[in-house]
Amino acid sequence: MEEVDVVIVGAGIVGLSVAEKLSHSFDNILLVEKEDSFGRHISSRNSEVIHSGIYYPKNTLKAKLCVKGNELLYNFLEKNNLPYKKCGKLIIAIQKNELPILDELYQNGISNGVKNLEIISSKKAKEIEPLFKSCGALFVPSTGIMDTHKVMKKLEFLSEQNGVLISYNTEISAIQKQDDEYILSFKSDDFQVKTKILINCAGLWSDKISEMVGINSEKNDYKLLFCKGEYYKTTKYKDIKHLVYPVPDPKGIFLGIHTRINLNGELSFGPNAYYVDKIDYQMDDSYHQEFYESVKNFLEIDFDDISQDDCGIRAKLQKEGEKFRDFVISNEKNKGFPNFINLIGIESPGLTCCLSIAEYVEKIIE
Repeated sequence: MEEVDVVIVGAGIVGLSVAEKLSHSFDNILLVEKEDSFGRHISSRNSEVIHSGIYYPKNTLKAKLCVKGNELLYNFLEKNNLPYKKCGKLIIAIQKNELPILDELYQNGISNGVKNLEIISSKKAKEIEPLFKSCGALFVPSTGIMDTHKVMKKLEFLSEQNGVLISYNTEISAIQKQDDEYILSFKSDDFQVKTKILINCAGLWSDKISEMVGINSEKNDYKLLFCKGEYYKTTKYKDIKHLVYPVPDPKGIFLGIHTRINLNGELSFGPNAYYVDKIDYQMDDSYHQEFYESVKNFLEIDFDDISQDDCGIRAKLQKEGEKFRDFVISNEKNKGFPNFINLIGIESPGLTCCLSIAEYVEKIIE
């Protein structure tokens, strides 16, 4: 039986970040991933936005790790000469009754330590982004965009350079706790791996990995729900300089259908959000009208100017009707599983938080 210092489950951007961070402290790390490459799910199906930390309740992990992660991520991108654009974001009030929401977001952002926020008039918002209609806006200069694939590729390279063994096409079939160690078995191989430190970064399947260890998802409120989000693209406009968001969805499950720009200047919109029973990345035109109705509120556009782009699925702890759920990042020693580190419900702003999450995980290992 192979024995290693650390096993990390899941090679999304969070798992790769944890692997790279711990590779400076541990000599023998195994990162296992059931897919044939990194980041095949949540990490590669998103808006690629570097968030500021403005939306989340004060002192939550989402707030603290997003503000810290924003800084760490920009430093990482700069240090490694990776492409990004610190474009800033306008959160716009489409109707006058939404203006107080901008004030609330401003105050929340200040409380969370987000810097250089500014409430601006509709006139100034029009000067910054002439195509968009608003009654006023909140300008968030620390928001940006990046190439997530290149970030993951660099994290993979740095991890392997520091001795991390990454095993793709490796799916866990069972986890057995033996004293203070964990024995992992795999579907495609007869061998087993033993470790004292097991880190669950399995994204959409993280509640299932937790259950394999012996933690009941229902009892501990760890059961994940799948929330799908679609994007529609347009060729009518290009080279929008800033991200533009409406005020957040009042149900609290997403940030509203907003603009998505990539580093090539291409423009798309989304995501929307709706709960689904299974992981399925197929799209049809069911939500075309919804996108059109949302986008035309802030941009001159016709129904036929937008078309299907892509979609993703979030791993949400938040149930329908529930306002907010924070990340679960926990050393489960109090449940009888020392140094089993659970990361569950790592949805937005998890991408922004990837490096700060890695720092946090390192601190809670005993």
